[in-house]
Amino acid sequence: MLIIILLIRWFITRKKSIPVTLFTEALRNENSGHYEEAVATYENALDEVKKAKFGNNTGLKNSIIEKLKVLRTAIEYQKSSTYKSSNV
Repeated sequence: MLIIILLIRWFITRKKSIPVTLFTEALRNENSGHYEEAVATYENALDEVKKAKFGNNTGLKNSIIEKLKVLRTAIEYQKSSTYKSSNV
């Protein structure tokens, strides 16, 4: 019985988890300059991390939270600099 449980757990954990997949997709969006898309994808990844019932995802969760803070600041800066340049 223990072997069956371990095999099932191995099959579940061996594939890439949804939060990690979303995190890498958000990184690609961020590196491409698509900040709004990256924020949406990071938020989806954060929701998936919160849904996870097992596994230690605190590092991933903290990384996502920090990325969201930086991206939101960058988006606000872009919006304010665009607004200022159009009013000059």
